[in-house]
Amino acid sequence: MSAKKRGIKVLKFGGTSMGSADAMQRVIAAICSNHKDARVAAVVVSAMGGVTDQLIAIANMAAAHDPRYKKTLRELGKRHERTVRSLISRRRRSQALKEVRALLAYMERVVQGISLVRELSPATLDYVMSYGERLSAHILSEALQDRGVACEYLNARNIITTDGVFGEAAVDFPITNKRVRAHFKKHPKLQMVTGFIASSHSGKTTTLGRGGSDYSASIIASALGARTIEIWTDVSGVYTADPRKVPEAYPLHSMTYLEAIELSYFGAKVIHPPTMRPAMEKNIPIIIKNTFKPEASGTHISRSAPEDAALAKGISSAGDIAVLRIEGSGMARSRGMTGRLFNALSESDINVTLITQGSSQNSISVAVASSSAERARRVIEEEFALERVRKLINPVIVESKLAVLAVVGEGMRHKRGIAGKLFSTLGEQGVNVIAISQGSSELNISVVIREKDVTRALCAIHDSFFFPSRRVVNVFLVGTGLIGSTLLGQIAKQRKYLQEEREYIVRVLGVANAKHMIFSESGIPLVRWKRELSASRKRAELNGFIERMKLSDVPNKIFVDCTASSEVASRYADILEAGISVVTPNKKAASGPYSYYARLKKLASKPGVKFLYETNAGAALPVLSTLYDLLLNGDRVIKIEAILSGTLSYIFNTFDGSKPFSDIVREAKNKGYTEPDPRADLSGEDVARKITILAREIGVPLELKDVRLEGLVSAKAKNSPSVEASLVQLKKEDAVLEKRRAAAQRAGKRLRYIAKFEKGKASVSLQALGPEHPFYEMRGSDNVVAFTTTRYRETPLVVRGPGAGAAVTAGGVFADILRAGMK
Repeated sequence: MSAKKRGIKVLKFGGTSMGSADAMQRVIAAICSNHKDARVAAVVVSAMGGVTDQLIAIANMAAAHDPRYKKTLRELGKRHERTVRSLISRRRRSQALKEVRALLAYMERVVQGISLVRELSPATLDYVMSYGERLSAHILSEALQDRGVACEYLNARNIITTDGVFGEAAVDFPITNKRVRAHFKKHPKLQMVTGFIASSHSGKTTTLGRGGSDYSASIIASALGARTIEIWTDVSGVYTADPRKVPEAYPLHSMTYLEAIELSYFGAKVIHPPTMRPAMEKNIPIIIKNTFKPEASGTHISRSAPEDAALAKGISSAGDIAVLRIEGSGMARSRGMTGRLFNALSESDINVTLITQGSSQNSISVAVASSSAERARRVIEEEFALERVRKLINPVIVESKLAVLAVVGEGMRHKRGIAGKLFSTLGEQGVNVIAISQGSSELNISVVIREKDVTRALCAIHDSFFFPSRRVVNVFLVGTGLIGSTLLGQIAKQRKYLQEEREYIVRVLGVANAKHMIFSESGIPLVRWKRELSASRKRAELNGFIERMKLSDVPNKIFVDCTASSEVASRYADILEAGISVVTPNKKAASGPYSYYARLKKLASKPGVKFLYETNAGAALPVLSTLYDLLLNGDRVIKIEAILSGTLSYIFNTFDGSKPFSDIVREAKNKGYTEPDPRADLSGEDVARKITILAREIGVPLELKDVRLEGLVSAKAKNSPSVEASLVQLKKEDAVLEKRRAAAQRAGKRLRYIAKFEKGKASVSLQALGPEHPFYEMRGSDNVVAFTTTRYRETPLVVRGPGAGAAVTAGGVFADILRAGMK
């Protein structure tokens, strides 16, 4: 009867599941549970967490005659003895300690020998490293026997045979398969097997390289024809992306062998490519399980897997890459150049990660590990020395600090536009693609990008491919005055609806006021942002805030400026250049020097970067968007007339002769309708800024100083030493405005503070308007803008609504944030 029919399993435990005595208790529980449910033939174990690195360090210190190796060796011994005492009862503890101490004593003598000869060969290093697995397998074997589980310790050197290449030996499968089967036929008990290690034909200890313990499990399972291989680690399967870089990554239920190989080749560390080969040959499913969450189903890896709705199966990345570019006009005419290139690199043991070749055949790019880049350059230039002398090939160009990012999925070949979606997503994030590679099988698309862009690119691609209808924006807000704090409240109130009904996630990752600033990569809890901000030890500093925002690896970053600061506005160009969108009610940038405005507009024309300031002209009213639509569909603006101050609108709507003008201003101030100093409103400068912005939006390079401005504050009131003194002076001047109001009333008109742009000129002034004018009937703090265009010549297009108030303005900023995040 075959092992598959009997339901044989091979289990493997490693990673942090072997990191401590507590973790190993979970390993024991998982083994016992599996042993009850199915016939477990073998359990393959790695060394305890960090032990292999310690053994390498001990061997290297000994070879350097560094006496510190003795201390590290003692600490390693004590750790294993503590583990024995924690896992094994007194009944069997002395025997277990005896075995562990014997192994440690043998290892100590080997290391002393290294120290004496001051030499560490690859063969000796493999032998020293073998003690990690031998110690852990002995301890687990004794612990299981202590709990009544019939098992035996098995040194894999007795069953796995390899060649004599130390560090990453090649398995001799015909001999290994015979030895495995013969051993398991004679030993029906559960075998506790040392992972990672083997022996050569001559009997010397060898190791199987990176991921060797997984490979050991696959080798044994293949030889036995097992039903499944379970790889128990510290994660709940293979994730769609590295969850340390992509918080939204999730474990896959299933995937194919080929998908797993591609992902692991390009950086996924859960499972390694050699592990797949023996399992693939015998069609044995591999299941990745979590020792710390045994109830999780894990990831099932097999020959075929059902397609799901996602556009890909997974995304992975490998950093520390360099690209070498070989170019020259003579490359296309020279035969065999590609073969010579790869032969030269192969003979020098330089592994090529990725290859691209231009269709003109005048250039080839190869990606290698950064550590091999300089050697690869020398090898290539030596190989093509004659061609270089004849000017057929240029000097090799080396680009470093790069990474390879791969999107993998067997189903991608059946889906249109995958490559286009990948490149558009990267383009939106301002990520430059240096090289591209796609196999004919369309199993993966690989791109080379800057290493600094990896996390941002991974997050953006993951959102685009696994949550295509979802959008995530990451907000960094400066200014927590009335508008800023109201905005945060609106986001907190609306975020559940946006996420559940619109698949739109708004996260606030940074907040700063004049004194403090706070950051959180996972999002600041908006129910307590005020408390956290006031308690923060980070002092507010604009440069520091912006640099921290730039360094954040999240995609779709939006800088929100809710201040009225010229200093903050002066940094918009720097922020946009960094690929971060800007949203603001602050008018200082859009109405400042025209050259700066034009520069910001040009920067915002890049893919994935937006500069939105709808609230600059009329709070939440769709003034700029309406104007944009008019121009987009070919209309031409002839004239703009507007009431652009909610404060002044309220004042003149109330100024009917029943109260003096100064009393209405004081009343508006007390209600919070004006700035803390009403002179800022009465000067008219704010309105002048708004009409300047509107003129610029239709293509006129207007400067603020070009606006003919009639203010409502006399020189005496303007120069008063305090707000109260200015209001007193304003009262003395009530007769001036009352005279104009009375004259307008006699003529059947009303006073309105009007901004106007016509024939290239802009003005802001107090005007008396009759009933025929659309601004005659006004109420409250409404703003109104009338566009006279070639299509709306007889009856202007009017946009009217509330133009003042924190809630209205904050709502307009919120709308701009959502627009900035739209795909």
